[in-house]
Amino acid sequence: MALAADLLDILACPEDKGPLLYIESESVLYNPRLHRSYEVRDDIPVMLIPEATDVDGDEHARLMKAVEAAGIKPTFEVDDN
Repeated sequence: MALAADLLDILACPEDKGPLLYIESESVLYNPRLHRSYEVRDDIPVMLIPEATDVDGDEHARLMKAVEAAGIKPTFEVDDN
């Protein structure tokens, strides 16, 4: 089961408050700005900073390729105005 769309619409990184990328096949919410992933366990996002996983450059590149290939959009759009 995937995360509900209405939940994804409001999920933000607990550290920088920016949008995340939900990579369902990896069961993670990924913050490409901080290179940090948050695990999704039993369809529940674990949004605790101490439990986040820091991602190195190679893993970041791999995750971003998966995002691009699947057409994954951020959890919300940032309004720069």
